[in-house]
Amino acid sequence: MIIVVGALSIGLGSSQSLEQAALDAAQIEQVKDNLYVITGSSPTNREAFSGGNTGVFVTDQGVTVVDTKLAGWGQVILDRIRTVTDEPVVRVINTHTHGDHNGSNDFFPQTVDIVAHENTKANMMRMDAFQGENAKFLPTQTYSDRLTLGSGDGRVELYYFGRGHTDGDTFIVYPALRVLQTGDMFPWRDAPFLDGNNGGSGVEFPQTLERVLASIQNVDTVVPGHIPVTTWSSLREYQQFTADLLAAVQSAMAAGQSADDAVESIDLSSKYPEYATNRREAAIRAIYDELQ
Repeated sequence: MIIVVGALSIGLGSSQSLEQAALDAAQIEQVKDNLYVITGSSPTNREAFSGGNTGVFVTDQGVTVVDTKLAGWGQVILDRIRTVTDEPVVRVINTHTHGDHNGSNDFFPQTVDIVAHENTKANMMRMDAFQGENAKFLPTQTYSDRLTLGSGDGRVELYYFGRGHTDGDTFIVYPALRVLQTGDMFPWRDAPFLDGNNGGSGVEFPQTLERVLASIQNVDTVVPGHIPVTTWSSLREYQQFTADLLAAVQSAMAAGQSADDAVESIDLSSKYPEYATNRREAAIRAIYDELQ
């Protein structure tokens, strides 16, 4: 027996409880005024996952959606939006190429403008999800360094500062609200996922975040890629964490350690006690490969 909830097919048994947990996790929460986030992860169950945090910016010109979660979550996104506004969705912004951030692009009609960095569009063009007829759900508008969308209190600013998680990561600023949305350039409190196949760089990651901190002004609230809304100081801490991780790997290499040795020896937990270590090994090995 199959139960259909929104756009999701849910099998009975353990998979049902997991999918229900994911649905429960995908709630809409107010960030500030007319900006909301549809969360993507359960804080108590890592497997209850609908994709990245989805930004919902409501203006009298329509709704801008930032990141569309995994495939099949479009109806849930729309259902959550309808609890706060009847304005139509007029724009989707994809912060980068991964399917947990652009997987439900195909839910939205072709009248919706899809925006991303030019490198992200190039990366998405290689994805199976955007082949054939689905190519129509690729970005219809791209930019290279900076792009302004909307006006007045409805303005959003898109920035590209360099390689990191991929080579096309977009930062979104909502100037009237003093809010920054980072995508997976600040995904969680753990080592970053460095997607070398899509141009990511652990060497350049901290430099890119340093440029963000130096260039963006008048922001006090940050919407990360996968964890709850946080502060500008948390982003500053994450930049320092990525710089310290890079420095530790560079020191290990200079001491003649192998990647295996570095995985065993590098431990930043005393300086960052609240950070997880689930992704530490993969990041260390990715940085080793890049430096070699």
